[in-house]
Amino acid sequence: MLMKDSGTSLNGNSTILENRTKFTGIDLQIANTLLRDLEPMQIIEWVLEHAQKPILTTNFGPYSASLLHAVTSVKQDIDVIWCDTGYNTPHTYRYAKNIMDKLSLNMHIYTPKLTPGFRDVMMGIPSIDSDEHKTFTKEVKLEPFNRALKEHQPDVWFSNLRKDQTQFRSGLDILHVNRDGILKVSPFFYYSERELEFYLNRFGLPNEKKYFDPTKVLQKRECGLHL
Repeated sequence: MLMKDSGTSLNGNSTILENRTKFTGIDLQIANTLLRDLEPMQIIEWVLEHAQKPILTTNFGPYSASLLHAVTSVKQDIDVIWCDTGYNTPHTYRYAKNIMDKLSLNMHIYTPKLTPGFRDVMMGIPSIDSDEHKTFTKEVKLEPFNRALKEHQPDVWFSNLRKDQTQFRSGLDILHVNRDGILKVSPFFYYSERELEFYLNRFGLPNEKKYFDPTKVLQKRECGLHL
């Protein structure tokens, strides 16, 4: 997968990305079929030819440097959105600073309206099976991200979703349109962790595995951002 050389032509299908309001299931099916055999950077280049206001999101978690590197290699000044819950590990914060500097990221950081210190005293992190945890997720993850979407008004959203991460994500593809009409693009969708490790090593990029998301807690659980 890492060194594919495809003769597939996308020129005849450029209208797929011309207007997000015109996306249909068959358009996406055709596009995903064409993009399946391309390298991540080729996918990114094609999408960016037609994007008006693209954004890139990251959590600075495991393998996040792969997408950050690939997209900024094509468009250095792309807006990079990070919704920092305030509960990341010290390792993650140091890793984030390292990658921001290394790739000269055009960062836009969004944080919850209440600080972790206030929450720790007043409520802590609720159990994942409780209604309180749903409210917690909305306040520390979803509200900051919705604020980011409102400010940036993107038509294209690059994310690092992969097929083998969760049951929900296994039913998606490289391209899909979310409920807000934004085209979500996952260039590494079919990559395994081994292939991602190869990509990071190939470009001399660090990785971060001491990552914790209080809105997910469990590895195969969705936080709600991509549902």
